[in-house]
Amino acid sequence: MGAATPLVVDLDGTLIASDLLVESTIRLLRRNPLYLFLLPFWLMRGRHVLKHEIAERIELDAALLPYNEEFLAFVQSQHRAGRSIVLATAATRRLAERVFEHMKPLFGELLCSDSGVNLKGARKRDALVRRFGDSGFDYAGNAAEDLHIWRSARRAIVVNPSIGLRASTGRLPNVERTFESSRSFLRVVMRSIRPHQWMKNLLVFVPLLVAHMWADETAALRALAEFVSFCLVASGVYQVNDILDVEHDRAHPRKKHRPVASGELSIIHASLIAVVLLIASVAIAWALSPTVFTVLVAYAVVTSAYSWRLKTQPVIDVVALAFLYTIRIVGGAAAIGVVPSYWLLTFSMFIFLSLAVLKRCAELIARTGEPNEAPSGRGYRGVDLPVLTGLGTALGAAAVLVLALYIHTDVSARNYSRPEVLWLLCPVLVYWIGYLWLKTGRGEMHDDPIIFAARDRASLTAVATGVAIMIAATV
Repeated sequence: MGAATPLVVDLDGTLIASDLLVESTIRLLRRNPLYLFLLPFWLMRGRHVLKHEIAERIELDAALLPYNEEFLAFVQSQHRAGRSIVLATAATRRLAERVFEHMKPLFGELLCSDSGVNLKGARKRDALVRRFGDSGFDYAGNAAEDLHIWRSARRAIVVNPSIGLRASTGRLPNVERTFESSRSFLRVVMRSIRPHQWMKNLLVFVPLLVAHMWADETAALRALAEFVSFCLVASGVYQVNDILDVEHDRAHPRKKHRPVASGELSIIHASLIAVVLLIASVAIAWALSPTVFTVLVAYAVVTSAYSWRLKTQPVIDVVALAFLYTIRIVGGAAAIGVVPSYWLLTFSMFIFLSLAVLKRCAELIARTGEPNEAPSGRGYRGVDLPVLTGLGTALGAAAVLVLALYIHTDVSARNYSRPEVLWLLCPVLVYWIGYLWLKTGRGEMHDDPIIFAARDRASLTAVATGVAIMIAATV
């Protein structure tokens, strides 16, 4: 490539692995969902008006955008070689200038949409030809609309093309280089739906265990169907959460690598995946029973509310988390046609409240260095840690107390042939709760205690011991 020939770089999908219009729309709706009713009216006045109206109402941190690192390294090498680099994008000026300023001095010129024109496809080609002449520039893009521009460019650079675009660009004689994604789309989708989180849904089998119905084949199959339904709805909601929380995730040291936050999975694809998973989940739940369907809808509503707003509200957030754990047990009971005892529900709420507070403490310890510093998207500060620790350990102790009181009841005597053996559960539970809180205080806790427990040898041993004690009390 000649150093005298300017390199024109597209923004959406090329320099960054996302679309600013989609992202800015999500930011706007998260700020106020009522803007949804204004979007069609703005669009009827033109796509450029839609972009302008949205951009005027949001803020963009260009440093957190998911840049295509391999392609960016190439552009930087061209700049070091003395080549003129131009950013030409259909994004509106207010957002494009954020990226332009952030990338200085990489780009020497900016061409973008404004309130009167949407600089895309043939319009962008015409603007570039007027500015540099026919075949007077090289162009890097990623979309079908860029075919117009590549035909008028000296050289074409293709970035992360779709299968259809790859076939079209294969017929262009001036393709200089293609930057292909090395990641498998299926593998990215699997990471996005987070199957490792499905282990939380094993809670639906708790009623099957405590009701001593594990040998009932019909009940076991219905519980399994409920497990699948919860897994699907959870993964669907994860997609919604990743879309709504994309800005906060990019500021998080671990969550920034999630597929949506990193740009590996587009917001459009994540939305389609969410719709498919949620429809499949609802269909299974409805086939089981209207009660199961109601429980699942309640779970979806609360977890969506948690993702949208509740996670930023101190104390309310941990109550919502505990509810989301407990409702899995309610769903498991509904699937097999039993009513969960008040003892089980009370114990569940206390133990899950303790774990929810523990989760917040782990986040504070991992993220804060100053007393008034708060993790992104959360409602707590570093100074809240002693209060939360005291609250969480007290809730754990309350769970042990509920268990101890249950053992000495008529309900326990009816369900277990040797209920006195259940007393052994108390020291096991005390050990496990104390162990988790010690790990948290030392900064060794995963930000999800359930995931930590499922991978931790001491926790798995405690759970296995507890199950063995319950079986011993039954036989």
